[in-house]
Amino acid sequence: MQEVRERLGLEARALKPDRFEILAITAGAANGWQFPAEVLKESIPLWDGVNCFIDHGLGERSVRDIGGVLQNPAWDGNKEGIKALLRAFGPSSDLLSEIGKQVLEEQDLPAVKVGFSADVLFNGKGKRVEKILKVFSVDLVYNPARGGIFLRALNQLKINPILEGGFAMQLSENTETIEKGLSQAVEEQPNPVQTLQEELAELHKTRKAMSTWMLEASLAASNLPKPMKDRIQAQFQEREFAPAELQSAMREARSLLAEIEHGKAVAGSPRIEGMLEPAERLQAAVDDLFGNPREAALKQVQAPRLSGIRELYLATTGDYDMHGGYHPERAQFATTADFSGLVRNALNKIVVNTWEELGKAGYDWWKQVSVQEHFNTLNSVSGTLVGTVGDLPTVAEGGAYTELNVGDSAETATFKKYGGYIPLTLELIDRDETRKLRSYARELASAGMRKISRLVAAIFTASSGVGANLSDGGALFNTTEVTTMGGHANLDTLALNATNWDVVSGRVYKQPMLVKNGVGLYGVGPYMAVNPKFMLIPRGLQKAAMEICGGSFVRESGYVYDNVLKGSAVPVVVPDWTDEADWAAVCDPLVVPSIYVGERFGLAPEIFIAGDELSPAVFTNDEHRLKVRHFLAVWVNDFRPLYKCNVV
Repeated sequence: MQEVRERLGLEARALKPDRFEILAITAGAANGWQFPAEVLKESIPLWDGVNCFIDHGLGERSVRDIGGVLQNPAWDGNKEGIKALLRAFGPSSDLLSEIGKQVLEEQDLPAVKVGFSADVLFNGKGKRVEKILKVFSVDLVYNPARGGIFLRALNQLKINPILEGGFAMQLSENTETIEKGLSQAVEEQPNPVQTLQEELAELHKTRKAMSTWMLEASLAASNLPKPMKDRIQAQFQEREFAPAELQSAMREARSLLAEIEHGKAVAGSPRIEGMLEPAERLQAAVDDLFGNPREAALKQVQAPRLSGIRELYLATTGDYDMHGGYHPERAQFATTADFSGLVRNALNKIVVNTWEELGKAGYDWWKQVSVQEHFNTLNSVSGTLVGTVGDLPTVAEGGAYTELNVGDSAETATFKKYGGYIPLTLELIDRDETRKLRSYARELASAGMRKISRLVAAIFTASSGVGANLSDGGALFNTTEVTTMGGHANLDTLALNATNWDVVSGRVYKQPMLVKNGVGLYGVGPYMAVNPKFMLIPRGLQKAAMEICGGSFVRESGYVYDNVLKGSAVPVVVPDWTDEADWAAVCDPLVVPSIYVGERFGLAPEIFIAGDELSPAVFTNDEHRLKVRHFLAVWVNDFRPLYKCNVV
């Protein structure tokens, strides 16, 4: 979830010369964000008493710019939005009222592009607003981002009786349209000439005044160099112009400036810093302390530099006496984040980074030969292998269909919890042993990765190398024929060489698929017809395996010939195997899965820290406890894709 600050255009209509009714925000899309109605309803109290400034400002706001205050916010069910009263108030209230008198009347007629824009802070996820945190101001601006135009009444021109159904006049980009409407009114009114000429002169005067105001406001907010501002001002001053004409000139000036400054770094808005919670800024500082890469949203944040774990502890707890308590009145960082939570987040990031590095070093070898699966409960796992239809029998004309022999074979496994804790003592904190704390996290990550490695490696080495018994009663690896119940025919004593690898590959290829575990149906299925993809080896056989699977030539005494087995398998070193002669063959789990690794809360271990002032360990042992927890289930679902050679 990210926290965002946006300015959103509003709509307004006049009630009195110094009061406006504002539709603050409506449900739907605004500035690329989706604002749900329920989120807006929850934010209604935040709009009460919000100040209105003249123009958006950068940095601190000036009292001189206060023009009004919002009152009585309420939900408008018809418009699906928040409405409120804006009362003119403060040093700039006269400007707010004057603009209201000139461009607002009781009728809802669009006039000039002057309106209101809200400066809000909210939490968002994806592009959906989750919660509005604060409304900073509702400002009177030119050309607000969405909606936000003033409305002008029809009766200002005193031609209501003339035009049937009313006449909507807009200060648009085309003055000829307005003058045409006025001319039409002149032709239809008995003696309208003098009145309309006066009103037309007043209209031109108003347009000229608003054009001047619009020019000054746009240049003040443009951040363009002074020579460019002077050039635009000379081009537009003392004349009427359409907003689009000014916008086009501003765009051209910005494009020219961008070309001149091509290659320079683009400076971000200084208001971006205000979008961050203090806890996020502090988390960035903690990530720097532990050497973690920052999240993308925090990369440019100016975070305080921490000297070590001791400074972090004292600054977040105020526990300068090392009693293990929390003293907010003395804490330097008064945030919702506590010491334990900040450290936990940083250490879990170290676990993730270390996990990735260990994987690159080869300890994630088990990912290649297994299926990793997430479970939502800790119930026992049932891995079901559904039998195939060996062959479809012939059905005679008019004859009855016979039942097909299809069954299943289920292997079961239970989740086991692995873990422990490391004491983070007050003495360690006081000695500022930040490096040792980082080492703790790396060791916990290594322990979790190596635990899965050992569990999968043990599938091949348990029970003196024949593995655990499966549900059919036979050991995972045995020499019994597959036509016998419990027979797997996937064990031998062949040494690793090119000839024996081809022999083993052929035996795996010819393993019969399961039809049904029943008398007369053992081993009668068609060939699995899949060659093994992975050659599992100890480190001592790495060279031989690479020569078989990767060498271009076979060298024997007296002659050399092409290696036809090149690329026939991927050698995988199993770091937990100690026997330097045994090896195994495994099929691609994407084609015929066999080994499963189940996790409940993630493949990587979780880190928790118990260490608030109510923790018994803090009181009795002066220590925060760094706990690691890992729920895993590892099992074999099918013997057919596996073959083991226990070399004598």
